[in-house]
Amino acid sequence: MTLRKRFQLYAPKAAQAGEPVGLVSDFQRFSIHDGPGIRTIVFLKGCPLRCQWCQNPEDMLPRPELLYIRNNCIGCGKCLETCPARCITADGPHGVAIDKAACRLPECGACQAVCYANAITICGRHLTVDEVLEEVELDREFYDRSGGGVTFSGGEPFAQPRFLLALARAAKARGLDTAVETSGYADWEVMLPVMAHLDTVLYDVKHMDPQAHRRLTGVDNARILDNLRRVDALGLPIRVRVPLVPGLNDGPENLRRTAAFAAELSHVAALDLLPYHRMGEPKWGQLEKDYPLRGVSPHAREEVVALAALLEGSPVRVTIGG
Repeated sequence: MTLRKRFQLYAPKAAQAGEPVGLVSDFQRFSIHDGPGIRTIVFLKGCPLRCQWCQNPEDMLPRPELLYIRNNCIGCGKCLETCPARCITADGPHGVAIDKAACRLPECGACQAVCYANAITICGRHLTVDEVLEEVELDREFYDRSGGGVTFSGGEPFAQPRFLLALARAAKARGLDTAVETSGYADWEVMLPVMAHLDTVLYDVKHMDPQAHRRLTGVDNARILDNLRRVDALGLPIRVRVPLVPGLNDGPENLRRTAAFAAELSHVAALDLLPYHRMGEPKWGQLEKDYPLRGVSPHAREEVVALAALLEGSPVRVTIGG
């Protein structure tokens, strides 16, 4: 979404004053699949995983980044004239090349300000807790009517633990329903303080086999599964979420093992199968990265239904799409 006010890229004064400042990539309003009711999702930048199917690759690195949409570029040359570091050069009749190593983000961002065609965008702005919650509370009426609230996502929100704790605490103080969407790959000492200020935990379980998990995400799953047990012991409502990726984690054995693990827990409200989609694929190109699953087609609806049917009889409720 487009923010309703222009936030600063860099907030050194707030940071020097000791006020928690976080790196936020985006806000998504009117979500109905990321916690109860109508919600606003706050995306925090930074993630320790490198999932091959990642739909938010712009949230991997814990710093502001330039995204370049070549098809939008009209070749006006304004960014070349404006860039103080001269890290942008012409590349063909309608296009530019950007030397990201020379880019002066987050202190600069002049190129985006003059890009009429929105070919250059900056992902990641330093915001204070109040700035984030002011944006979230613009839709307070919808939360109150639907039982919704705010969901902190990413990236991995626990990669910014101090900011996430401050956000969750302040959101609860304002009477907002709070949820977090997490991979669970973080130190428990970091996760535990935040849990006291949450109403729901959306917990990704990407694969039950540790070696397969490492191959697909860059890390194994021992810490993830251990932390899931610890969250369950706190009594918080949990939705276990499985991103269903064709040929990678959609095998019957993995799905049954995931459902069996969820059934061992006491506070799992549902096991959500999240069908793979390719909407995040263009962003890999905008970041000048190769998409590892190029050419992989999503499941047909009938295939997803058949996979869900494999789990019939599980004591945990199974849903498609959350």
